[in-house]
Amino acid sequence: MREYKLRFAVALAGLIVFMGVIMVGVFAMVFFGFVDVSTLETKGYRMLSLWALLAIGVLDLVSGIMLRRR
Repeated sequence: MREYKLRFAVALAGLIVFMGVIMVGVFAMVFFGFVDVSTLETKGYRMLSLWALLAIGVLDLVSGIMLRRR
């Protein structure tokens, strides 16, 4: 059972690192003006992006706790 949790934590951490790389890439594209973010100004898209960031943060916290308890 412990090995299963470790594999799950490592897979989850890999997913979080991958999502972080994508977020940094999107930030760089927005910062340098390659992407127009005016479409995200509507209320529905703003809430969607906030929920996505919250979900990524919670998954990152959970994977960190699981790896720490290893």
